[in-house]
Amino acid sequence: MTGTLYLVPAPLDFGCASQSPLSDSMPQQTLQRAAGLRHWICENAKSTRAYLKRVGESHPLITTLQDMQLQELPREVHKKGDHFGGFDAKPLLAAALQGHDVGLVSEAGMPAIADPGSSVVRAAHELGIPVVPLVGPVSLLLALAASGLNGQNFAFVGYVPAEPSERVKRIKELESLALKTGQTQIFIETPYRNQALLQSLVQTLQANTRLATSSGLTLETACTHSQLVKLWKQKGWTLDNATPTVFALGR
Repeated sequence: MTGTLYLVPAPLDFGCASQSPLSDSMPQQTLQRAAGLRHWICENAKSTRAYLKRVGESHPLITTLQDMQLQELPREVHKKGDHFGGFDAKPLLAAALQGHDVGLVSEAGMPAIADPGSSVVRAAHELGIPVVPLVGPVSLLLALAASGLNGQNFAFVGYVPAEPSERVKRIKELESLALKTGQTQIFIETPYRNQALLQSLVQTLQANTRLATSSGLTLETACTHSQLVKLWKQKGWTLDNATPTVFALGR
């Protein structure tokens, strides 16, 4: 008998100035399952221990933080992603093959959704290890629901280029696709590049294209704006440059 690979969501307040109680956004069953796992595959061991410490405040952990078995995904997986199949994650699942349940966790939200982890999930399927996603916050879907844009046909396209001319080119491509097909285009940006991307979007998009931004989701400071670009220009809205932001555009 193998163990099970559990996809464990993390709260969306990673790196934010304030944090909300885990019970505000995480189901008790998810927290209970996380508390019972000793073996973990993660992006960063330090932030995972911090998360498990928060879990332990309401649900006793199966062992001490020092005795948790944490394996980090390689740095190149963080930088380049692991969704193209170039990384063999099977060795990370040795504990599951020995009968232990294993948790996969990212720094915020659902692992393998806009975060590393898909290689681990693929490897589990190939090894015959059951995969069970647990319930928790997924920023992309929360932002889409709050945007008023088409939720029947949408695409997540990751990050747009940081280089200004390439960024403008990509924005125009996404807008053309959205206006032609009606498909909402969703993308994200890291802290301290949010405002630059917003300015580029407002300057590049057509006046009647709808642009939505969401940041601080599940927190008391949560903020979502969704308006035509011409109104963005009139209102002069800005973003909290220190908070990750989900962007969406369409018609």
